[in-house]
Amino acid sequence: MSNRLTNILVPVIAVIFGLITGAIIMLVSGYNPIAGYAALWTGIFGESYLIGETLRQMTPYIFAGLAVAFAFRTGLFNIGVEGQLLVGWVAAIWVGLSFDLPKIIHLPLAIIVAALAGAVWGFIPGFLKARLRVHEVIVTIMMNYIALYVTNYMIRYVLSDHKDSTAIIPDSASLHSPFFERITDYSTLHNGIYLAFIAAFIMWFLLEKTKAGFELRAVGYNHHAAEYAGMSVNRNIISSMVISGAFAGLAGAMEGLGTFGNAFIHTGFSGVGFDGIAVALLGGNTGIGVVLAAFLFGGLKVGALQMPNANVPEELVEIVIAFIIFFVASSYMIKWLIGRFRRGVK
Repeated sequence: MSNRLTNILVPVIAVIFGLITGAIIMLVSGYNPIAGYAALWTGIFGESYLIGETLRQMTPYIFAGLAVAFAFRTGLFNIGVEGQLLVGWVAAIWVGLSFDLPKIIHLPLAIIVAALAGAVWGFIPGFLKARLRVHEVIVTIMMNYIALYVTNYMIRYVLSDHKDSTAIIPDSASLHSPFFERITDYSTLHNGIYLAFIAAFIMWFLLEKTKAGFELRAVGYNHHAAEYAGMSVNRNIISSMVISGAFAGLAGAMEGLGTFGNAFIHTGFSGVGFDGIAVALLGGNTGIGVVLAAFLFGGLKVGALQMPNANVPEELVEIVIAFIIFFVASSYMIKWLIGRFRRGVK
């Protein structure tokens, strides 16, 4: 069995183990796992509206997963996706409310500014890592909180008149899609789904098919070897965090310009940035893997809302997700089981 096939099997088996563990917990807790998972399935695929909501939830997860995966592929661990998402969100809404432009200019401008805002927020830990060797995990965690309070201040005192939310952006800056609205029974699915797929392709192409991507991956594998080969380690560290931050900023744009149409005070983190870590982990830090993992997580989040209809608490889905992450993180155990199975077949 090739390493590529093994890498595909590991997340699949992790998902199966997670679902089995969730079923066991339901049984022990006195719930019917068949009814629970049937309600979960119906909550994802039961109606065109629910399919639309699943795809909409999947959209920011793709960008957040790509942000984490890109940094990880280049030897960095970006825990600051949540903060980069928030600054991208508010930056996109600022452009949406501050300018009166034709849609062909207004919407791309808002998206680009969101990416730039996330990139700037990613540049800071990248610069500190490159120049002062400050660990990016520590800096990005702290910058999440800075982003939370800075964006809340911007919303209340700059983008609104002491209110908890901004005005709704004009249609010229919106990702709203009448086509998706019509075919999904007025779900909140928007045109950002196209951008998410394009972003996944861009990540794959950049890392696998370009010289810059080769250098980024080489630095991630071994700083000393890359430096010996004449590559600029510091420049590539900064570039990696900037690109990662741009993906995260785009995740924020999807929420601001697509799902909600405005920005509002967050009393806590949205959770999308942190879920992006799990999406990247389950997706094996690859573009197509992130897309598939984002669909799974989006489906679980949306489908969980229907589980109370089967008298099963929707919080059990969080337990299932936690176990999926646990089994993916324990991939060495799954690989050992696969190895034992291969030897048994022989």
